[in-house]
Amino acid sequence: MKVPEEFDEIRPWEPEDLPEVYERLLQNEQFKSVVNYLYPQVPFDVIAQKLRACKTNMDFQLAFSYDFVGNLMEKAARGYELDATLLDHSRNYTFISNHRDIVLDSAILDKLLVDDKFTTTCEIAIGDNLLSLPWVKDLVRVNKAFIVQRGLPMRQMLMASKRLSEYMHFSINEKKENIWIAQREGRAKDSDDRTQEAILKMMTMGGKGSAIDRLIDLHLVPLSISYEYDPCDFLKAREFQLKRDVEGWKKGPTDDIVSMQTGIMGFKGHVHYHAAACLDDFLRGLDPEMPKTDLYRVVAEHIDHEIHSNYRLYPGNYVAFDELNGNSQYTSEYTAEQKKQFDGYIDGQLAKIDLENKDTDFLRKSMLAMYANPVRNFLAAK
Repeated sequence: MKVPEEFDEIRPWEPEDLPEVYERLLQNEQFKSVVNYLYPQVPFDVIAQKLRACKTNMDFQLAFSYDFVGNLMEKAARGYELDATLLDHSRNYTFISNHRDIVLDSAILDKLLVDDKFTTTCEIAIGDNLLSLPWVKDLVRVNKAFIVQRGLPMRQMLMASKRLSEYMHFSINEKKENIWIAQREGRAKDSDDRTQEAILKMMTMGGKGSAIDRLIDLHLVPLSISYEYDPCDFLKAREFQLKRDVEGWKKGPTDDIVSMQTGIMGFKGHVHYHAAACLDDFLRGLDPEMPKTDLYRVVAEHIDHEIHSNYRLYPGNYVAFDELNGNSQYTSEYTAEQKKQFDGYIDGQLAKIDLENKDTDFLRKSMLAMYANPVRNFLAAK
């Protein structure tokens, strides 16, 4: 399919781009090192041959990404699944989800969509702040990612947002792809998941008709992602203390890399994905005369309600909720052994935090909040 040139800077690589991109990757020393690390028993020439045989992005995902995620989750999780019983698997959707892991949220979803017999995987919205290395940018675009440009001056940001929105509408309606996008910019470090209205405003900068028509055009599906354990919880807690104690503290260039590695390789316990019903009917039921400011608020609140009410809650979530509140309200949801296990897990994660003036009490409360907030939101939604 001919993709309009205006999208060239941000779109995934198309099949006709792939041969040239593959050669760039295969000549890159860092890419070679990563491949040798991931496949120590396989000669690089064999990987190169397998890569060159992939004629489409989906071929690449099935040849490399699918097995990578499957093998990884066998080691790093106790099980994972997608409940998409409310969706028509022959249609395509924009999955708008809470965001737990920089790399794996969309990668696991892609594998689960294949397993669940959807007709295609997702094109993935990814911030350019994670793509400072040209070969990484190439690789994610082979893997069906499109680029969200950040940190631009206001006028350029508006133009970039409009182009991004128009690309999403093109992807859904012309390319017949699914899309995955986080409900907010960056991860909710405290797991208090809220949809940013700015994401919905961006979505209505493309397409045709009213703002409601433009949202319907994207076939939005709220997606809840629940990890039993977040491997990056101790890194997030560390970040909270640094922000509290060091005026103007900002993440360094290696922080996201460390988060990616930790999130990918760390133990996740059980992982559950739950797709709510597509929002098309909900949107059609809204007052077409509603002011836009009210519209974005109402839609964001509805997405949040759907995500919160479809969380999978684990014993550790209830332990954290009770410990933060200083009571035993939800002891029916966990055993004494499960409480002991979770407390031991938190202690182990706290021990990994290396800070000069380590405030263990603050760090523990920060980590407990990450596990308790999904319970708080679930109870409010129900």
